[in-house]
Amino acid sequence: DWIKQQWTEAGIDSIVVHPYDVLLSYPKQNDSNYVSIKLANGTEIEQSQRKELVIDAEQNDPNVVDPFNAYSPPGEPEAELVYVNFATIEDFIALNRTYKINTVGKICISRYGRIFRGDKAVHAELYGCIGLILYSDPLDYTSIPKIGFFPPTGAQRGTLWVDNGDPRTPNYPSIRDAWHQSNSSLTLPKIPVTPIGNIDAIKYLSKMGGPEVPTDWRGGMNITYRFGPGFALEHVNRYVMKLSPTAVTVMCFKSYLPDRYVLLGNHRDAWVFGAIDPSSGTATLMELVRGFGAMLKRGWRPRRTLVFCSWGAEEYGLIGSTEWVEELQKELQARAVAYLNVDIAVQGNYSLAANGVASLSQAVFDAAKTVSNPNPTEVSSGRLTLYDTWKLRYPASVGDKPSYYGLGSGSDFTAFLQIIGIPSSIGLASYPVYHSVYETFELVNKFVDPGFKIHLAMAQVWGELARKLADVPILPVDCRVYATDLAQKRDALYQQYGSKMESNGIDFSQLNDTILIFTTSADNIHKRIASIDSTNAYETRMINDQLMQLERAFIDQNPLPGRVAYRHVISAPSQHNTYGSTAFPAVVDAMFDIDVDPDQTGRWDEVRRQYSILVFHILSAAA
Repeated sequence: DWIKQQWTEAGIDSIVVHPYDVLLSYPKQNDSNYVSIKLANGTEIEQSQRKELVIDAEQNDPNVVDPFNAYSPPGEPEAELVYVNFATIEDFIALNRTYKINTVGKICISRYGRIFRGDKAVHAELYGCIGLILYSDPLDYTSIPKIGFFPPTGAQRGTLWVDNGDPRTPNYPSIRDAWHQSNSSLTLPKIPVTPIGNIDAIKYLSKMGGPEVPTDWRGGMNITYRFGPGFALEHVNRYVMKLSPTAVTVMCFKSYLPDRYVLLGNHRDAWVFGAIDPSSGTATLMELVRGFGAMLKRGWRPRRTLVFCSWGAEEYGLIGSTEWVEELQKELQARAVAYLNVDIAVQGNYSLAANGVASLSQAVFDAAKTVSNPNPTEVSSGRLTLYDTWKLRYPASVGDKPSYYGLGSGSDFTAFLQIIGIPSSIGLASYPVYHSVYETFELVNKFVDPGFKIHLAMAQVWGELARKLADVPILPVDCRVYATDLAQKRDALYQQYGSKMESNGIDFSQLNDTILIFTTSADNIHKRIASIDSTNAYETRMINDQLMQLERAFIDQNPLPGRVAYRHVISAPSQHNTYGSTAFPAVVDAMFDIDVDPDQTGRWDEVRRQYSILVFHILSAAA
């Protein structure tokens, strides 16, 4: 309501609120989660803290939700404890095959980091664990150069839902008349999961038995890290699930081409105070609306429609944005040019960092070149723009440019890119106080960005990128960069699996020839762009439609195997890490751990099938 009011005051008259009824989960505040060691006589000792320690007055708020992991089921498992490092699929394979430690019927304890927490729960359940404890190890979170400090009492909240949107309506929006799956049939976690601080984790890990872990499994606490299995442990989880409303607020700027949309979005919900995630992004979005509103009042109109989106329930599983895309997917498929997402605008002052689809990389670089560097030390060193510092501090492995990676999941761009193939770009990140009670306005105001100069710079980058996409006659989509990206992804696939695939009859020359055809097509369309008369509305429309449809060509009509929320055959999250971006995901997933599959014939047939689907989609994009 407040955002809608602010946008109205900025002079925007086309504002729509889209309501959805969705399934969320909350902990019982008077019966919070805890972990303890249970002695033989039934006495519980070393009980974990149920609330984070308040360090300053700003954090002392009765509305703070106690640490929990959304969508964990209730339960009180009791078992021996096993340390599972980061709970990646590779960690569980090593535990069971290399170290011969059986995790069936055990409670596992895992460090946060490396992969999405929901995937940790999936892996723990897959390997027979009956409960999962998550903690932030000091080596990974307490004091990270250039990022910050996390108190030992801090516990990271977060969702466990590995798909996106309302769990009860996969692929369809939770509008008023929607059919909903019953709660008992949902694919939610089946084992209790809870986060704790490392001030508690050390009490349990320091008492564990079993052999010592290898060096790369050790954290930063002054203990000997051991695998276990250790002592008996009671892990209490009491949760309640209820239906809750969420809403999506969308506004549009009227334009000369009203049927072409450039979308900008940020979510507004937070686990606690959310001063960085999402409010640094929300504040930046609000400033953009105010600035563009002032331009409107001076008579400016964009060539294409600018659509500003404020999402609800992102933290539970990208619910608001996914429901909206599901509801409007036919319209968006036909009309959306790009979606620019900023989840976290500012987490520190080290450097700009941005990710996205390859075809938008040069447009992002060009926007960063227009924004003055807010860091006076950098300016005095001759780095006058955000781009200059970005290129120095995060250089690309190839070429004289900054690093710019593909998108996995984890924020509101996911449904746009993975369901309907809308080119997406810009940023999200992580930092020590992420999703904790310590992420406050005072932290940002005193330490992260005093004066909010970096917030302003982010608004300028985001705004200039949006303005360019909305205003220039020919869309700044570079198909040649996409061709280079496909070749690099092919090389990475060959390096990891090439010899094994070729020895099983898979011809890599098919992929090589296909990418060559795409590269030729990319060169040809840019030659046409160089010679086009940009005042010819018919010619520009024809070229822009081809550029706009490029990303759609990589969307399969069927979801990736085992994942209803993902359809992009070039870049999608790994099956075992929802946060990460994997090249040629269906092929890579089919190859994963293939040697131990008893059905070698069937498994290799699936690899060939996915390889064929990949080749087909690249040819479709070239056409």
